[in-house]
Amino acid sequence: MRAVKRRRLVEAVERYQTVLVWCLFALFAAICSPQTAHAASPEPKRVMILHSFGQDFRPWAEYARAIRAELIRQSPWPLDIHDHSLVTARSTDEDTEVPFVNYLMALGAKHPPDLIICVGAPAANFVQRQRDRLFPATPVVITAIEQRRVNFARLGENDTVVSVSHDFSASFANILRVLPETNKIIIVIGTSPNERFWLEEVRKEMPPFENRVEFSWTDKIPFEEFLRAASALPQHTVLFWGLMNVDAAGIVHEGGSALKRLHAVANAPIFSYDDGFFGDELVGGPMHSVAGGSRRTADVAVRILGGEKAGDIRLPPTRYAAAKFDWRQMQRWGISESSLPPDSQVYFREPSVWETYRWQVAMVCLVVLLQAVLISVLLYERRRRRFAEVEARRRMSELAHVNRYSTAGELTASIAHELNQPLGSILVNTETAALMLEQPSLNTKELKEILSDIRRDDQRAGEVIRRLRSLLMRTPFEAREIDLNEVITEALDLVSGLTHARDVTVESILPAEPLRVRGDRIQLQQVLLNLIINAADAMEHLGKSHRRMVVRAAQDRGFAEIEIVDNGPGILAANLSEVFEPLFTTKPNGMGMGLSIARTIVEAHDGQISAENRAGQGAAFRIRLPLAPSAGAAA
Repeated sequence: MRAVKRRRLVEAVERYQTVLVWCLFALFAAICSPQTAHAASPEPKRVMILHSFGQDFRPWAEYARAIRAELIRQSPWPLDIHDHSLVTARSTDEDTEVPFVNYLMALGAKHPPDLIICVGAPAANFVQRQRDRLFPATPVVITAIEQRRVNFARLGENDTVVSVSHDFSASFANILRVLPETNKIIIVIGTSPNERFWLEEVRKEMPPFENRVEFSWTDKIPFEEFLRAASALPQHTVLFWGLMNVDAAGIVHEGGSALKRLHAVANAPIFSYDDGFFGDELVGGPMHSVAGGSRRTADVAVRILGGEKAGDIRLPPTRYAAAKFDWRQMQRWGISESSLPPDSQVYFREPSVWETYRWQVAMVCLVVLLQAVLISVLLYERRRRRFAEVEARRRMSELAHVNRYSTAGELTASIAHELNQPLGSILVNTETAALMLEQPSLNTKELKEILSDIRRDDQRAGEVIRRLRSLLMRTPFEAREIDLNEVITEALDLVSGLTHARDVTVESILPAEPLRVRGDRIQLQQVLLNLIINAADAMEHLGKSHRRMVVRAAQDRGFAEIEIVDNGPGILAANLSEVFEPLFTTKPNGMGMGLSIARTIVEAHDGQISAENRAGQGAAFRIRLPLAPSAGAAA
């Protein structure tokens, strides 16, 4: 009994599970069915855009593209937009409209449009003529149309207009403002019904300007013929672009090809009334705004699609927007920005180098400025340094001059000895000659010898004085090519009296070839005198037989080397590094400037001076000076 109950319970549970599964399956199918999904998504709004001439005729093509983009942007619903072109507007034959109406009715038989947008006057007139047959219940927005082309009497409760108002007088006034020398305006326009209408309207606004300019138009001339004439138009002629949909030869001009071709050959600037033509060919001026008109049209369309009645929407016509100009055309035709109307906007302006590369130019300018500052500072410092060098050289020259006076004082005995000898010889020879003249018989040969001796002694005394004057003369530093052998010989001659008085034996070892260097003879001579006198002073306490000095000169690898060696006690090792410093001296009455001046002079000659102790006894001073280029080349 219990087994039967258990079996029945299991069967009931299985039936319950089966029913639950089927219920869930049915629910899932209902949710995923196409009808449910279709009901969940909103129905798209169907919009028919009706073009006047075709989808690529300016300026209406620009309006249509802008309206479509703005409508898609503003619409909260999905849109199904269809474009159709009224090609019959290119001629006056209205009998061909019926098949086109039948075609549109057939397309919308199952799904009629929610809104019809007519772009341009021909499309608007077509819809108004066929309104009773062409979806009479569908609201219509007429746009991109001038108010004079609207048949307001035929507007119904489902129709509204977004119109504009042309002001050709403002266009002509703008031309005369920016190009005041204009004397002829050519109206470029075709022969379609729409174009003929506008030619008559333009003529109505010409009279106020006919006393200033001559008007002509192209409706009777095939466009190809006008292109040939456009390259040789009279000076101060302006072209005003109206429309060129169908020319006098019956040729249809789609898109912007006609305007582009005219711009390519015309020798005159081109103006127009609508910025649908603006972008490459037009100079500019006050014109209708494609963006503004398209935005107004899309606003109205969204309101109607949202349920607002079209007949209740009434908008005033829009006038020209603020003037806009093409900078490139202004440059081509020499139009100054100062001649533009107030609040004008200039487009396509080629950015300046500063606008394009502002940061790069700023960085370059900063770098150049920093470089200029740095160069200025360096030039200033260079000037200061050169001035300091000149001043230092002048001071050094003065110190050297003072040092030469001091040296001359030490050479007083030597100079006196040098002068006394020739002067004494002159005196003796003069007295001898006087005695000879008192003799009855005159020996002329011997008298000539005496006079020759007097002349020789006089020249010797004069040479001593010349050397002394050269030593004491204040002269600027003057580098010339000189022979060091001669400088050394003259220096030894100047100190010969001093060395002789102090019993110093001087040995000079000079090369047979000249040692040519570039330098100042007097200053180099001063260096040698200082070193020779110092060497003689160092041997003052030695015995007379030990007072020996060697002055040696030689050539060594592009340098002339002079060495002055004495037998004195040498230089203390602690003082070797200081002997050339200013105010350092080991003499009781020394000034400490001689060796310092000597180093300054040698370094001014791009040379080197050094001091060292000999291995045995005494000190050696060595001077190295670069050989003159000619001497180096000869070597």
